[in-house]
Amino acid sequence: MVQAHNSKPKAIALVDGEHYLPVVKWALSSLAADYNLVGAAFLGGTEKVGSDRDLEELGIPVVHGVDIHSSLCEAVSRFSPEVAVDLSDEPVVGYRERFEMASMLLHLGVKYVGEDFTFSPPHLASIMTPALSVVGTGKRTGKTAIAGHAARVLRDRCRIAIVTMGRGGPPEPEILDGETLDLGVTELLDYADRGFHAASGCFGHAFMTRVLTIGCRRCGGGLSGGEPFFSNVLEGARIADSRGLDLVLFDGSGATAPPVRVDRQVLIIGAHQPVDYVRGYFGPFRVLRSHAVVITGCESPLASDEKVEAMVEAVTAINPRIPVFRTVFRLRPVEPVEGARVFLAVTAPPSVLPRLAAHLEEHYGCRVVGISPHLSNRPLLRQDLKAAPDYDVLLTELKAAGVDVGARSALASGRRAVFVDVEPVSADMARLDACLLGLAEEAIHAKRSPHG
Repeated sequence: MVQAHNSKPKAIALVDGEHYLPVVKWALSSLAADYNLVGAAFLGGTEKVGSDRDLEELGIPVVHGVDIHSSLCEAVSRFSPEVAVDLSDEPVVGYRERFEMASMLLHLGVKYVGEDFTFSPPHLASIMTPALSVVGTGKRTGKTAIAGHAARVLRDRCRIAIVTMGRGGPPEPEILDGETLDLGVTELLDYADRGFHAASGCFGHAFMTRVLTIGCRRCGGGLSGGEPFFSNVLEGARIADSRGLDLVLFDGSGATAPPVRVDRQVLIIGAHQPVDYVRGYFGPFRVLRSHAVVITGCESPLASDEKVEAMVEAVTAINPRIPVFRTVFRLRPVEPVEGARVFLAVTAPPSVLPRLAAHLEEHYGCRVVGISPHLSNRPLLRQDLKAAPDYDVLLTELKAAGVDVGARSALASGRRAVFVDVEPVSADMARLDACLLGLAEEAIHAKRSPHG
């Protein structure tokens, strides 16, 4: 007689010792209608369970580790479930523990289901080309700046492309060959006049890194940020796959990662963010799936030394072996501005503007006569430019309204517009660059090795 295939999802139950075992067994029998229950993980609690022998009453194999983490990991390793169904509750498992379990299970590729929630692992597509991603824990963490720096570190060592993902990207992926394309202020304005978002991440990366850049769009990101709700990134990835590259560098968007199975990942965390963005919610998931962490904005007034140290400790508590780098950002004009009176338009927080201006004056010989932190707010930027003191050069980031409002206004008034690159600075830059090169090499080896 041929045994019928069990089409029910393979599942484990998460149980605790605060429920009487007959009640748990009753619940398990009900779950069996929808799941193929292959085992359980005991999460703790002793009020109503005296020993491991008591757990045998449940009628399925039960893993009992020393803590929640070990129980979950051992149960997933032993039973290879598709789903973990949570039958536990307070006081053994509370809000924080549930997020920790969700992060761990999603990292292990297991769906996590409770009475009123479902968290699913991201559905990631595979590509042929070795891939490295740079993702963040939120917007304005400096992720794009780190991705651009990584591209410049890697471009002389291997053939690379950047695939960007933005909330304002094009309907079809746009391809910009930064190495051969003539990109200047007037060319970018021409692109803007033709309906392109000429200050998008795609144009910014092509301009600043001079590598092949493929611009994509996305909408929505969910709680874990494991993939966007909607995107055309897979189309962009297929384009990159067809170019015979050594490596594809994926640039995430906000707190959302691209829907691609990459070989290595760098996580960018803003030091100004709450520490709970790392140690709580789905912060552990983001750390667990990464291979290096860069903490940006590690300076006062954005964050104190104590706050930065708390961030580092939160990361290493989740993964003691992951390398962590502390950085700040400084601006580098892409054209000479020595002797010029400049007006600076940026997206940086107002609290760091004096430091940025002082760096420009000290290292590039200009005089900063005015600053607007409103590059991402077009009405306020227009007001700031209209009220600006007399200046010779507009210095602006190549993002937000830097082209269609900033550069256009400067040229219309007979002034120059010069873009600034946002560069990471650290006492540990040599080690960071070596880490980026090492991750790229590991990605290439992982994809090309027969056991990768």
